[in-house]
Amino acid sequence: MDMKEVKNADRFKGFADTYDSARPRMPEFPVEIIKKYLGHSIGTVVDLGCGTGLSSLIWLGKAEKIIGVEPSDDMRAKAEEKAAQNLTFIKGYSHDIPLPDSIADAVVCSQSFHWMEPFSTLGEVSRILADGGVFATVDCDWPPVFDWRIEKAYTELFQKVHELEESTPDIRDSFVRYNKNNHLSNIIKSGKFAFAREIVFSNEEKCTSERLVKLTLSQGSLQAVIKKEPTLIEKDVEKFKELTCKTFGKDEFTIIFSYRMRIGVKFLGDEK
Repeated sequence: MDMKEVKNADRFKGFADTYDSARPRMPEFPVEIIKKYLGHSIGTVVDLGCGTGLSSLIWLGKAEKIIGVEPSDDMRAKAEEKAAQNLTFIKGYSHDIPLPDSIADAVVCSQSFHWMEPFSTLGEVSRILADGGVFATVDCDWPPVFDWRIEKAYTELFQKVHELEESTPDIRDSFVRYNKNNHLSNIIKSGKFAFAREIVFSNEEKCTSERLVKLTLSQGSLQAVIKKEPTLIEKDVEKFKELTCKTFGKDEFTIIFSYRMRIGVKFLGDEK
């Protein structure tokens, strides 16, 4: 058992409902790119680190079988509420995925690869991918785009959160986070893929001030501080809530998520 991954899974205890109600859904665009790179219809897709299953839903009607893999019991319990005939969820860690060899046409990490040790994960991803299969990480940038004043307040809030993560031993030692900026180079360095590149895109969703506050509270880093040292951050969170509600009231508005997709295509059997 990799204790780093166990610690990272424990980081997501206690706020699955908030996460599920606020986080962005997986956009259509990655599905289109994966199908284009495969060159054929999608049989089985594995959603690795699927959380509450939000990122799994996009594959309904687009893949014959969807398997969500999630180590956090809290998150997976919420995901299982979304189970369907061809959509199932199992417990597993990225360094030891409980699935047979060559089972998947695609493996996708949506907002999750930075919580996984990259090279043991990529070894397992390659093992469960069929020849020519596609691996993709899909990450949105924080904060999303909506109003510069609130974006500035969000940035300042999380600057303090990250400072508290570093300066508070109980929080600093409770997780291991891998740099998203290294995703593409790690895919290339793994030696498992014939082709790799980064693709950037954006997606719009409707939002309210209530959702925006929940979206902020859905961040694992903020939740870690709230759980361990709530008095150090609660006034800052309340200030952010007040500014958000004052700015938007009960109005609905458009929110824009910018995404970075890092993608790798596994070697065909006779290519390597």
